[in-house]
Amino acid sequence: MDALCGSGEFGSKFWDANLSLHTDNPDLTPCFQNSLLAWVPCIYLWAALPCYLFYLRYHHQGYIVLSLLSRLKTVLGVLLWCVSWADLFYSFHGLVHGWAPAPIFFVTPLVVGVTMLLATLLIQYERLQGVQSSGVLIIFWFLCVVCAIIPFRSKILSAMEEGKILDPFRFTTFYIYFVLVFVALILSCFREKPPFFSPKNVDPNPCPETDAGFLSRLSFWWFTKLAILGYRRPLEDQDLWSLNKEHRSEVVVQRLLEAWKKQQKQAAQHKAAAASGKTVSSEDEELLAGRPRPQEPSFLRALLVTFGPGFITSTCFMLIQDLLSFVNPQLLSILIRFISNPMAPTWWGFLVAGLMFVCSVMQTLILHQYYHCIFVMGLRLRTGIIGVIYRKALVITNSVKRESTVGELVNLMSVDAQRIMDVAPFLNMLWSGPLQIILAIYFLWQKLGPSVLAGVAFMVLLIPINGVVAMKMRTLQVEQMKFKDSRIRLMSEILGGIKVLKLYAWEPSFLQQVEGIRQRELRLLRQAAYLHAISIFTWICTPFLVTLITLGVYVSVGPNNVLDAEKAFVSVSLFNILKNPLSMLPQIISGLTQTSVSLKRIQHFLSQDELDPQCVERNTIAPGYAVTIDNGTFTWAQDLPPTLHSLDIQVPKGALVAVVGPVGCGKSSLVSALLGEMEKLEGKVYVKGSVAYVPQQAWIQNCTLQENVLFGRALDPKRYQRTLEACALLADLEVLPGGDKTEIGEKGINLSGGQRQRVSLARAVYSDADIYLLDDPLSAVDSHVAKHIFDQVIGPEGVLASKTRVLVTHGISFLPQTDFVVVLSDGQVSEVGTYPALLQRNGSFANFLHNYAPDEGEEHLEESSRTAALEEADDEEMLLIEDTLSSHPDLMDNEPVLYEVQKQFMRQLSTMSSEGEGQGRPAPRRRLGPAEKLAQAAEAKANGTLIEEEKVETGKVKLNVFWDYARAVGLCTTLVICLLYAGQSAAAIGANMWLGAWTNEATVGGRQNSTAQRLGVYATLGILQAMAQPQGLPNPL
Repeated sequence: MDALCGSGEFGSKFWDANLSLHTDNPDLTPCFQNSLLAWVPCIYLWAALPCYLFYLRYHHQGYIVLSLLSRLKTVLGVLLWCVSWADLFYSFHGLVHGWAPAPIFFVTPLVVGVTMLLATLLIQYERLQGVQSSGVLIIFWFLCVVCAIIPFRSKILSAMEEGKILDPFRFTTFYIYFVLVFVALILSCFREKPPFFSPKNVDPNPCPETDAGFLSRLSFWWFTKLAILGYRRPLEDQDLWSLNKEHRSEVVVQRLLEAWKKQQKQAAQHKAAAASGKTVSSEDEELLAGRPRPQEPSFLRALLVTFGPGFITSTCFMLIQDLLSFVNPQLLSILIRFISNPMAPTWWGFLVAGLMFVCSVMQTLILHQYYHCIFVMGLRLRTGIIGVIYRKALVITNSVKRESTVGELVNLMSVDAQRIMDVAPFLNMLWSGPLQIILAIYFLWQKLGPSVLAGVAFMVLLIPINGVVAMKMRTLQVEQMKFKDSRIRLMSEILGGIKVLKLYAWEPSFLQQVEGIRQRELRLLRQAAYLHAISIFTWICTPFLVTLITLGVYVSVGPNNVLDAEKAFVSVSLFNILKNPLSMLPQIISGLTQTSVSLKRIQHFLSQDELDPQCVERNTIAPGYAVTIDNGTFTWAQDLPPTLHSLDIQVPKGALVAVVGPVGCGKSSLVSALLGEMEKLEGKVYVKGSVAYVPQQAWIQNCTLQENVLFGRALDPKRYQRTLEACALLADLEVLPGGDKTEIGEKGINLSGGQRQRVSLARAVYSDADIYLLDDPLSAVDSHVAKHIFDQVIGPEGVLASKTRVLVTHGISFLPQTDFVVVLSDGQVSEVGTYPALLQRNGSFANFLHNYAPDEGEEHLEESSRTAALEEADDEEMLLIEDTLSSHPDLMDNEPVLYEVQKQFMRQLSTMSSEGEGQGRPAPRRRLGPAEKLAQAAEAKANGTLIEEEKVETGKVKLNVFWDYARAVGLCTTLVICLLYAGQSAAAIGANMWLGAWTNEATVGGRQNSTAQRLGVYATLGILQAMAQPQGLPNPL
């Protein structure tokens, strides 16, 4: 390096300790400033360039229009390139005129000039890739400014000392260079406009992190606005920002699903290869014995493929933070030596203190970037897992549904997904922990020598103990999850049949069953808690015991081993670093054991059989037909006999087809086969167009009636009103307190069975599908309502007259109006034809009519009489509704009323609700007086809405909350915990003070007296500190 700097007037050595260290006015040599100090930013940019270009290639966001800011940055880059090349040409000018400059004056301008040209090109490339704020270039310009500060000072001091400027040209170009890089740094802190072709953000409250610049992301300045708002008033849901696009479930779940399908495809290929290997002759078996077994699809690999890039980014942050954590102990050692050396220059202390501050600031910035990255990745991980499990639950076969209970699905999406998310932020400790331990031991070896091996041996001895505890906890975890599955399954059954359970007073019996399962689960949790407490206590004691053993061996092996301040406090600092990985190891091991169980459970569920999405073909079909089944045989499970077999059905486009047959003949199974919910054994199924399905048991959402009908579609007022009128819902809207804005409870609890069925039918009608599969929707309504729905919706004159309709029904009165009838018997098509043709055959259809015609006739006669009575009372009913609701408009707002509150006047209006909720003749009614109507309205208003808004306490936590916690834990236990915390803190302070007094003890003949006493007291304080540490037990809930 000295050869590059040359000699003579402008030459110098690369390093001069007397000039840089051993002086009260430190400075660096001109050679050092012109070489290494000028090359540092260049080395950084060229080193970061490959990775950054790779990143930009796969993160194209559209180009940014050439703005004034971009032009200024480009001009500054070109000017810096010109300044560097001016220095280079000036060196050639000197070479031509006989005074040869040092080689460094050729190399440095060339390197800096090429780097400035690269930075200029990078500015434009970032603009074309849509980068609004470049962190790489901000760091580059920052390094340029920092590295130029020392020459800035040196040139001024040199000119003042010499009384003149020795090299005016380079003096001028340097200060021009300094001003330009400083301005470039300022400009790089400003953010560019959004890319030209970026999608318009219509979100009313977007997350500011998306458009935040590099410095804002680094310092989390984009979060400041929300923090200030939360300081001024309690935050509400609408104050929270929307999720970024890359964090939304539709993006995360799709990526994880693609990775999992790739794993399944690879596993299927391995399985096919293994199956083909079995077909070879027996003489080749020995050669094929070494063939690997078929692989199972690995859900862990799918997670790594999906979330691996984010994990790698967090790994880089963690690596930098770990390395920086060992810088401060070394600076502390230098600072202690500086304090003990009265001859050292004063600026040494300021420099070391400043470096410690800068190191701590960098640690803080990088550590919080790591936390932000890894915890966001954990949330995305949980989102993806829940989405994949939910999607799988929708497509599993019926045989798998029999094995996978509701409780297991709930646990997979809640408990198992949560455990994986909880352990994800600490996965880096698997490599970070050993790295920190190795580095700490290395630096401790530099201070204490082979005595460190005693502490290492103690740590190694603890590994088998912790391994045994982890294996036992894994076993308990598997058993506990089985009990949890059974408990949740039982609770789901109890809540589903709570009416029957209450009716027969079975509460004590089921309560005993639930408590029995819970007691067995708590017994396992208690055992796991004890094991966890033992593990935590052991590892809490480990850092101190390692420190004690190491220091004890050090002062005991040799009488000349003196524990001075530098060795003691630097060693304690390193032991404190060692404390974190040692204390985290048991939690990581425990978390990994639980996560491995959860991963296996999720992988087992995701590997279950799915319904074939291609069992119903939607692309090819015979012209003129909407639904076709050719020789179709279907079953609900592979291990069950076929439910439907040898089906040949062709439904023309726009036809109304009725499917009839005795109970259990397979009518609903036929609809399920058309939907693709049954397993197809043979044959072909063709369905052309969109499909709307109305099941026998109506499915109602917990939202308003209008939202149930719209089902996420845009509101078309004319079509919506026509749908309500056709489905006979207008009369119900007059009764409901909020009309179509009335909130419907869970499973439609505040609607009658017929109302639920008509809402379900209205949802299908509003969808405007091509094909309608109607699974006996008229069975839940009265005959006159069924006739109205058939005439206005399903029949030849209804709103669906132009659509293809497949109607499963028992109502024979509607069959003459159908285009043709399909008769099922024992899972087969027994007859197909028009209604008159089937009557003439006198086959199975005639038998069906004989079975159902008498009941149908009686029901029709009874309903006719009820309809007549209804018409007579119709005027009185309408007056009652108008009087009740118009006198009290508060009942007609958007607040729904509980079903129990409605029943007091709904009983009187039941005949009008078209549901037949009260059979027989309606009870006599009278008009309500003003006082009664007012009381009725007040009672309905007092009961409130179905789902009241949750009240949340705001402000500071009140003292009574802490008091309630203390009473729940127990006052004596709370007092003991407080005393233990105080004792632990006192013991920790006492140990540090005792160690300081030990290091300050005077040495006699190079030795310290009373070493055993010092060591014994330090050990006692450490043991008290470990024993006073409260052991946190996991929550059994």
